[in-house]
Amino acid sequence: MKEIIVTIILFILSMGAFVISFFSFKEKGFLFNNAYIYASKKERNSMNKKPHYRQSAIVFLFISIIFLLNAIEVLLDSGWIFYIVLAVMAVTIIYAIVSSIFMETKKK
Repeated sequence: MKEIIVTIILFILSMGAFVISFFSFKEKGFLFNNAYIYASKKERNSMNKKPHYRQSAIVFLFISIIFLLNAIEVLLDSGWIFYIVLAVMAVTIIYAIVSSIFMETKKK
């Protein structure tokens, strides 16, 4: 019974991250990006938000996949899905770092 509750919570988190990703791809709603959040009001108004929305959308899509895979792992208790989750986490972190560096160098 405990596994089903954890699975449901993980599915809900996965759907929440997917919804944020969907709206970010459409460039709607709040921009969940550090460059935007820490920018001053003047910088926010002059900022090109499109690459930041895209970066956030892709990262939240990866997060959604991670939660979904974790839910499947809890439900099936297979053991090997955990390694796929680790790989997706690594890809997410690498993408976030590389895309941030690329956006900063492109800006200058």
